[in-house]
Amino acid sequence: MTEIAPRITVSPDVRFGKPVIKGTRVPVETVLARLSAGMTFEEVEREYGLCRDDVLAALAYAAKVVAQEEVRVTA
Repeated sequence: MTEIAPRITVSPDVRFGKPVIKGTRVPVETVLARLSAGMTFEEVEREYGLCRDDVLAALAYAAKVVAQEEVRVTA
């Protein structure tokens, strides 16, 4: 398992190599999807056995990925 960001790891043997919360099989995308669907931090923590720092790490990782993204607009 490789840590690609604080509290975020990847492994080809876990969730097809998708980023997950360290020490779990919970994908970062699942945490983000639940938050964007309206779940609270506390609900996500309870549902997936995470702590607040895990949820914050998922958000920080997503922000880092989006910050590196290049979008090219064509007319």
